[in-house]
Amino acid sequence: MTLEIKTSIISPIRQTYAYIERRFGNKPATRYQEVSFDIQGTTNFHYRPLWNPSKTLNDPSYTALIMKDWYVFKDPRQFYYGAYVQHRARLQDIAESNYAFFEKRHLVENLSEDVKQKLISCLLPFRYVEQTANLHMMSGSAYGYGTVITQACMFAAMDRLGMAQYISRIGLLLDGNTGESLQQAKDIWMNDAAWQPLRKLCEQSLTEQDWFKLYILQTLLIDSLMQSLVYGQFDQLLVENGARDMAMLIEFMQDCLTDLRKWSDPVLKLATTESEENKALIQTWIAELLPQVQDAFSTWSGFALGDADIETALTTISERSKKAGFALTDNA
Repeated sequence: MTLEIKTSIISPIRQTYAYIERRFGNKPATRYQEVSFDIQGTTNFHYRPLWNPSKTLNDPSYTALIMKDWYVFKDPRQFYYGAYVQHRARLQDIAESNYAFFEKRHLVENLSEDVKQKLISCLLPFRYVEQTANLHMMSGSAYGYGTVITQACMFAAMDRLGMAQYISRIGLLLDGNTGESLQQAKDIWMNDAAWQPLRKLCEQSLTEQDWFKLYILQTLLIDSLMQSLVYGQFDQLLVENGARDMAMLIEFMQDCLTDLRKWSDPVLKLATTESEENKALIQTWIAELLPQVQDAFSTWSGFALGDADIETALTTISERSKKAGFALTDNA
């Protein structure tokens, strides 16, 4: 008896969902496409928001920016919930290993009292700045239009919450989990003159109603200065003062900010190149916000770094703006 095995190929009736087919055609879709595009509700709402009855629940007019298609803001990282969680879990595993190593080897004992005080007075209050960043991104998630941008804003908000928590853990490592350093950092944040411009910037920004303006403020202006001054020049200052081990505790923040730029820069470029009106609007926002951000970080850097090179940080903003399609010097 001869056994002959044959295979039959059964073609699927549909390659993907109808709403994905309407946008991308009848072909197999990626998981990112299936869970990100054209799934936000647009019609047949039962009620308007009680806190703002002039708007619908999902309303593009929560920002002055105008886009023909809000779904052009796709994430180059293609993060949906599953992909985001897996990627950040790997970063968190590394961070947890670093913190455990720091604590197990009692590396805090290698820090001088002057360095510890420097960390308390110059780094720990940034947990409030990161909490503000969390709220900025939450605004984009709540009031943005199109799932591709709102879900990415939510992921960014969770990143900032994690960064605030890691900064808090640095404080607990410094004082042996008593919480004294965090209380001291809070007092410095509330009362020290060096922090008041930055605190004012954070508090006033939370009254801003335009979510994309907040997006510009956070991802282009504040993050550029934080990456250059706080996690760049201040990190180098720690190395020069015998606190090289602190680098492993802020690596998570550096990695997150670098990863967030892979998403925020293309979003800024798409918004700018959409129309001349958008370009002019964004430049107007930057002309208004940049002096405030520069003043806030200049005051902090003078206190924390002494001879900080803030021009390097401003150059980063200029370069990112140029890549997005506009010159920072036009209006700012």
